[in-house]
Amino acid sequence: MGRLLSFLLCFSSFFISATLADWNILNQRTKSGLKITLKSYCESWRINVELHNIQDFTVVPEECVSYIGKYVASSQYQVDSERAIEECRLYLTTSCPLKKDGRDAWLFDIDDTLLSTVPYFKKHHFGGEKLNLTSLEGWMSRGKAPALEHSLKFFDELKSTGVQIFLVSSRREHLRSATIDNLVDVGYHGWTRLILRGPDDELNEVKQYKANVRKQLISNGLKPGTGIGHPGCIDVSILAARST
Repeated sequence: MGRLLSFLLCFSSFFISATLADWNILNQRTKSGLKITLKSYCESWRINVELHNIQDFTVVPEECVSYIGKYVASSQYQVDSERAIEECRLYLTTSCPLKKDGRDAWLFDIDDTLLSTVPYFKKHHFGGEKLNLTSLEGWMSRGKAPALEHSLKFFDELKSTGVQIFLVSSRREHLRSATIDNLVDVGYHGWTRLILRGPDDELNEVKQYKANVRKQLISNGLKPGTGIGHPGCIDVSILAARST
């Protein structure tokens, strides 16, 4: 993502002063003089990715790969996932009241929202190596991605209210059959429509593609609530920023 990142702005003073030859994160301090540890550096990087302050990164910083691997396998990741879903429930009840007129809709992303890509990245240096789309799609085509537990519960809750559920993913159209099989196998069923990227959609960036889909749904008379993977409810995995 080509824009200047807030994370870099926060620490520009010591990034600029350090040379490539002698720079070491463990020897650095923030502008206010706080000592930077490897853990605090990686934690700050992860949070800023989740807040979308850091965008379009191609790899996880090498010094943070181990940290990210431990995080996605930790109870903290599960707590964060559950909290994200709770925020979505709160949004639904306070800012997105259902009129139950047949036009209520909710949009879900798929990867690292309904299905987890952690098993794939576990075998690929937890994002520490440049994403290989062919390899990732090969893994997706096998349909073995596990469900995110709290997302599945929320999905079923929404379905019971009569809301139309739309799945909007940056996965390409040739993965439709494998994606449907994977979703059904882990417990997702009853959605209204699965929207994947066609050849024409690949000309647009993912963000623009999803915005276009939302506009089209609204023009068709639906009232989409803000879903996970869209502004309002954020994904808890840094992997989502690279794979969707």
